[in-house]
Amino acid sequence: MGALAWDRLLGGDGGGYDAADPWAARVGARRATAKSVIFLHMVGGPSQIDTFDYKPELAGLAGKKVPESIRAAVEATRFRNVFHGCKEEILASPWEFRQRGESGLWVSDLLPETARHADRLCLIHSMQADSNNHGPASIQLHTGDINGGKASLGSWVTYALGTENRSLPAYVLLFHAGPLGGATNYSNGFLPPAFQGTRLRDRGTAVADLLPPEGFAGGHEASLKVLGELNGLHRTGRSADPVLDARMASYELAGRMQLAAMEAGEIDREPEGLKEAYGVNDGDEARAGFGRKCLLARRLVERGVRFVQVYDMVDKDGWDGHSKLKENHERHAGVTDKAVAALLDDLAQRGLLDETLVVWASEFGRTPMMQGDYGRQHNCAGFTIWMAGGGVREGLRYGGTDEIGLMAVDRPVPFRDLHATILAALGLEHEKLTWEVNGRLERLTGVQNTARVIPGVLG
Repeated sequence: MGALAWDRLLGGDGGGYDAADPWAARVGARRATAKSVIFLHMVGGPSQIDTFDYKPELAGLAGKKVPESIRAAVEATRFRNVFHGCKEEILASPWEFRQRGESGLWVSDLLPETARHADRLCLIHSMQADSNNHGPASIQLHTGDINGGKASLGSWVTYALGTENRSLPAYVLLFHAGPLGGATNYSNGFLPPAFQGTRLRDRGTAVADLLPPEGFAGGHEASLKVLGELNGLHRTGRSADPVLDARMASYELAGRMQLAAMEAGEIDREPEGLKEAYGVNDGDEARAGFGRKCLLARRLVERGVRFVQVYDMVDKDGWDGHSKLKENHERHAGVTDKAVAALLDDLAQRGLLDETLVVWASEFGRTPMMQGDYGRQHNCAGFTIWMAGGGVREGLRYGGTDEIGLMAVDRPVPFRDLHATILAALGLEHEKLTWEVNGRLERLTGVQNTARVIPGVLG
């Protein structure tokens, strides 16, 4: 009896997980302000000083060296490698910044549609990552660790909370090309296979090979019934096997998805005006494709899907503007800005934004120093992400970088704190969300007990 009690105490959030019914809806230990998450990953590292982190000093410093006081401060930290590969001159932003809405948040003209929503945004200006390379930083953004093999944020969330729709996957991935670092970013890692992400397509049938061939369609239901009986007989008398349980649950989900996933993916049924707002009918396939993904994300959370991960990767570089930053960022802002703004509008008009946490983030930002032909280098020392909806305080600026936007100096935020905040919005206590691996209780936010919910961000 003591061992059973101790097992329950160790379980914490997610302790109600049942291997035979892994997607059953569960609740966390604290009051939730969000029921679902849409995570918009801007792959490649958009520049914070050209989007949301206004630094008027850059114009006067253009063409000059980094002030010695700033250089010395950065070189005294673990971020000293951000100077590697950069020229000894500062590059001013080619875009104008303006204060937007009643909150007066600064947003550049690069993102005019997102700027309309300034009063809904919570800007975190002091993000920091542990790697200045795309793959490790991206993996850390998703899993909390620069090394592969850990469980992703979406997997942790669905392990803890299950889903409110038993006919759709709890964790959905939408991408044309995935993030740098590959499937490690969205893997279930050491968590049971039931919590891996399911990729849906934004064009045509949402799931490939979902329907049986025409000649077998008539007896499909009878076949599923017999298969279920055989699976039950096979499991009887065998000890708990998470792989077997996950496989059986996945087959059952696939059966239910045959109708639900097709219906959720039918974005053509949406009103023409709404499709136009998202850019679904745009002649540029990159813009149209990202618009379809954002519209499908709304349809999925509307139907109870817990976590939707959207990637904007439409080419091999993404926002990775090592040269010709203006052309690079205008291209990718043009692909994403309209659809992101339409998503916020759509969620708000349907009363879904209050219960849906939208996160706009990348693996790192970019340097104020020039690189190559008017480009910028990677910068993990200080960059900006934003959140909206889901109980997040609106029109808020949190933290800050130095005078040129190079390093976070005011309330730095590591990814583990961002993860703790997202979990808190969903009603989860990050310290209690654990899974035992080789005798150690692993957490999304790490075993060092240093993570914290970002103060003042959740209302």
